[in-house]
Amino acid sequence: MRNKIAVVFLSTMFFMVPYVLAQNSPAPVADSVLKSTLDDQTNVEVTVYNNNLGLVKDTRKINLPQGEGEIRFMDVAASLMPETVHVKSLSSSKDFKVLEQNYEYDLMDANKLLDKYVGKSIKLLDFNQFQDRKETTDALLLSNNNNEQIYKIGDEIFLGHPGYRVLPEIPENLIAQPTLTWAYRNQASAPQDIEVSYLTNNITWKADYVLVVSADDASSDLSSWVTLDNKSGATYKNAKLKLIAGKVNRAEPPMQSLGLKVVREAMVDSMSVAGFEEKAFFEYHIYDLKRPTTIKDKQTKQISLLEASGIKTKKEFLTSGQNYFYYSNVAGKQKQPVEVFVKFKNAQEDNLGMPLPAGIIRLYKKDSGGSLQFIGEDHIEHTPKDEDVKIKVGEAFDIVAERVQTDFRQMTNRMCESEWEITLRNHKEEDVTVGVLEPLNGNWTIISNSHSFIKQDAFTARFDVVVPKNGEVVVKYRVQTGV
Repeated sequence: MRNKIAVVFLSTMFFMVPYVLAQNSPAPVADSVLKSTLDDQTNVEVTVYNNNLGLVKDTRKINLPQGEGEIRFMDVAASLMPETVHVKSLSSSKDFKVLEQNYEYDLMDANKLLDKYVGKSIKLLDFNQFQDRKETTDALLLSNNNNEQIYKIGDEIFLGHPGYRVLPEIPENLIAQPTLTWAYRNQASAPQDIEVSYLTNNITWKADYVLVVSADDASSDLSSWVTLDNKSGATYKNAKLKLIAGKVNRAEPPMQSLGLKVVREAMVDSMSVAGFEEKAFFEYHIYDLKRPTTIKDKQTKQISLLEASGIKTKKEFLTSGQNYFYYSNVAGKQKQPVEVFVKFKNAQEDNLGMPLPAGIIRLYKKDSGGSLQFIGEDHIEHTPKDEDVKIKVGEAFDIVAERVQTDFRQMTNRMCESEWEITLRNHKEEDVTVGVLEPLNGNWTIISNSHSFIKQDAFTARFDVVVPKNGEVVVKYRVQTGV
């Protein structure tokens, strides 16, 4: 007796009772059509990019008959980009040639199965609860629209019918999972190592950092984890994993093949970080996990990226004005937040010195009882070695900044002159240095000032002011601005 597979339906017409679509085992595939599954896989490499893109290299040992034939390469990513598929024989490249390629993604479901049987006879199996027996009815399926079926039974037309729908077999042109199909020509007699490469969407990674700041804020310990998110529709068992950090350009629609030719690697001295080995690659950086890992479909996986301790750290307080202040009368006192930043240099002498991928960095510090407490987070961009990392932590509670405009003159219709007092109050038990940033757009000249300043850039004056503990300092200056 043949096995049967059952899928549950719900009647939508006269009888609201559950019934089942059952079907016999699928008809055997012709001898000329081979199937390759994960059982044939000997190696898989996955390279994941920051922008929801992955490159898969799947190698399988396949025994191909000589001559022309067809092979179904199964267990591929559901989100693969068919135009990027590249196939080659690693063992007999001259003897194996792909003549035609198809990507089959017309996946079976109950509705599609019924669509294939419109105009054909099926069976309806119902359980007669009054007579305690099953009843089978032969029916011609006339229509299957919007999950509503119309049958011809005998000489009558039925709009829906109770019972299980029973199909004789699965139509050959429906498949259960995405499949690559090739028509090929093969001249080799021995089994071959066939490598299939393709790009797939819906797989990405990001870096997450934890920075633990010391009690005196002068040093910190940094650890990082890679978070890998796989929604590509495939599982990669014991994969060789590589991560690409950097912004890889992708063509906008109409989509063009990104190609699978690997650009020549420009290697530099590598640095081993946790389980990864970091190297320069083209204009990006590549992180190679030095052990295999299984990446399941619909799984978020975290892998340790790096650890560094004793990093020299500097805390900075900054407060900034607004661009419009200097071209109009500003009435009353304006309070402005004093923001807190933590800075460190991504340098070898500070126990770092490796390219840091973009990600979110979260800061922690121990309280007086020795428990770690979260103090803020910020996003960092891809940061090369020997560059500064600056993290906005939050706003200072015990430092207050307040400004008032003490004079304003409209010199011409293109030139203004204004005078300011910025009061800084420090309620902490130690002295602090506050950076006062004045965004002076256009042409500007500071005519008089109570404290020294630097020209941080073409449009910013910066005053670094030491404010004593439980004390107050007033910064005064007069500026001429023009457009």
